[in-house]
Amino acid sequence: MLVHIVTIFPEFFASVLRCGLLGKAVDQGLVRVRLINPRDFTADRHRSVDDRPYGGGPGMVMTLPPLVAALRGLDTPGKIVVLCPKGRPLDHDMALALSSEGSVTLVCGRYEGIDARLEDIFPAMIKVSVGNVVLGGGETAALYLLEAVSRLLPGFMGHEDSPEEESFAQGILEHPHFTRPEEFEGHKVPEILLSGDHARVAAWRREASLTETLAYRPELLFHAPLTPADIAVLRCADVSRRHIAKNCFLALVHAPVLNKHGRVGAASLTNLDIHDIIRVSRTYGIGGYYVCTPLQDQRRLGERLLGHWTGGPGGKFNPDRASALGLVRFADSLDEAVLDVQNRTGQEPMVVGTSANAAGTLTFSRVRRDMEAKPVLVVLGTGHGLAPEVLDHCAGVLRPVRFFSGYNHLSVRCAAAIIVDRLLGDAG
Repeated sequence: MLVHIVTIFPEFFASVLRCGLLGKAVDQGLVRVRLINPRDFTADRHRSVDDRPYGGGPGMVMTLPPLVAALRGLDTPGKIVVLCPKGRPLDHDMALALSSEGSVTLVCGRYEGIDARLEDIFPAMIKVSVGNVVLGGGETAALYLLEAVSRLLPGFMGHEDSPEEESFAQGILEHPHFTRPEEFEGHKVPEILLSGDHARVAAWRREASLTETLAYRPELLFHAPLTPADIAVLRCADVSRRHIAKNCFLALVHAPVLNKHGRVGAASLTNLDIHDIIRVSRTYGIGGYYVCTPLQDQRRLGERLLGHWTGGPGGKFNPDRASALGLVRFADSLDEAVLDVQNRTGQEPMVVGTSANAAGTLTFSRVRRDMEAKPVLVVLGTGHGLAPEVLDHCAGVLRPVRFFSGYNHLSVRCAAAIIVDRLLGDAG
């Protein structure tokens, strides 16, 4: 494989290309690396490759003439890859695809970046990012990509099965590894790895890979191929996520809320809002669900519905529904719900409002982080949303489910399901 690296700092790669497996691959000709310096294609005596940005602002921008000349001077550029923040995140599938190319050109930006017109001149080029971080230039990212791709070339690894067994190759993290001595400072190697039973060892490694992935990179599980046995392992191992879920509480407020004319009033309790939101709550294992209404006739209606499904004929006919509805609590006000959460958990909850109209002051990831340390009460509004006085008492307001859409009119039970999934879903 031929890899061109276009960089104003070719010396950056000098030692890296001489050590480890990558160095051996270069010595053996498995990987050929050509370093191209855009300064060699400049026309001025200062060998300038940057200039001030149009429109003003700090820093400098890599200019096009030397960079384009360098790229056009390549006989076999192959895929042209620009390392930049707006690129597609580098993953195993991309590295695997690039490893099948005969040649690849990696373009390393510097300063504030490269003149954006490079994309128009080379429309087929690929933009790649190696993470949500800022680097001094593309050289570190290019090395990252070079090693990820080179490892997948036939003959690069000492054992031909190694690439298939590593993290991400099967969509999940690799299992933990152990070697001699069997015991070190009181820490022992798992007994099963000493058993000599290859089938049991393989099963242990698969289970360990799944639990490691769940603990450290759960978002990978959304895309990984999983068997029913894998699902059973994950279901038993999902302990930390249950702890977070127990810190999540929902409150459905019926007053004070807005009506369709924007006036403050009360909304009627509905059977579907109770049923659907509690089933979501039960599915995700949250701490509790409060139905808040100051209207006593509405509360009596709700308690009658619950009685039917928990202690009456409905509970006998559908015990699953009964186990879910047994988690519902009624409160005269949001303040009463807040106090009940505090009594149950021993901590004052962080109260988070929701609105389909506001821009939102809190992101889902921020609220999830808070939920790891303390209870959070997410407040939902019936009618046309929570009244301003309720939102004023909240620590913040979650960003709307579709904050960039011109149409954001979900039912409260649909919004509740989406909100809970974004806070507690398996990729959280």
